[in-house]
Amino acid sequence: MIAIPRVKPRTKRKGLATPSLLERIESALEDGKAEDIITIDLEGKTTMADHMLIASGRSARQVVALAERVIAALHQTGKPRVSAEGMRHGDWVLIDAGDVIVHLFRPEVRRFYNLEKMWGASLAEAAEPVD
Repeated sequence: MIAIPRVKPRTKRKGLATPSLLERIESALEDGKAEDIITIDLEGKTTMADHMLIASGRSARQVVALAERVIAALHQTGKPRVSAEGMRHGDWVLIDAGDVIVHLFRPEVRRFYNLEKMWGASLAEAAEPVD
């Protein structure tokens, strides 16, 4: 499994993701045994979010379970309304947490869409070695 790069804490400003939100999502994905988790910093690339998390589940069932885990973690942070798409099929689930966008894929669907390349990141560039 590839480790998630740690995001440097930033000063709290309106509209920016807090490290605790990112950490909660990362923790939920790690606890659910998500694979190939990466974080892409979107600052300066788009105004839709500050960060994007991309991860894989081994099956459609695991992808849906990961999404449910992330949504539950977001509810604990005080985000009662979280938008999620793709839960019915489980091939690709998109969760919009406001400042953080989460993409969960089955491995073959992830390879097909290759969002890392689209956003200028790769698994090798986005990840740090596991301690």
